[in-house]
Amino acid sequence: MRLAMKAVLCVMYLGLGSAIAVEAPLPSDVAKYVDQREGCDHFRGEIPDPLEDKRMREVEREIRKLCTGTDKKLQRLKRKYARNPAVMKRLNEFEEKIEASSR
Repeated sequence: MRLAMKAVLCVMYLGLGSAIAVEAPLPSDVAKYVDQREGCDHFRGEIPDPLEDKRMREVEREIRKLCTGTDKKLQRLKRKYARNPAVMKRLNEFEEKIEASSR
C-alpha cells in the first residue's frame, strides 16, 4: 500500500511539474504588451451608440491610447521571440493588423 501511494504521489508530482512548465510567466515586455493589447481589444469592442457622445469620446480616447503602435510592437515581439514557442503561441492569439493604414 505504501509503495502504491508513493507511485501515485510521484505521478502527480510529475504531472504538476509539466503543468507549471506550460504556464511559465511571459517575459516582462511580452506581458506588458499582452495587457495593453487586451485593453485595446476590449475598447475596440465597446463602440457605443453614436448618440452617446460622452461615451464615444471616452472609447475613442482609450483606443488611441491603448491601440496606437500595437501592430509594430507585435511584429517586433514576434521577431524577438520567434524561437520561443510559448511566447509565440500567446502572441499569435492577436490580430496582426488592427491599426488604420497611415497612407
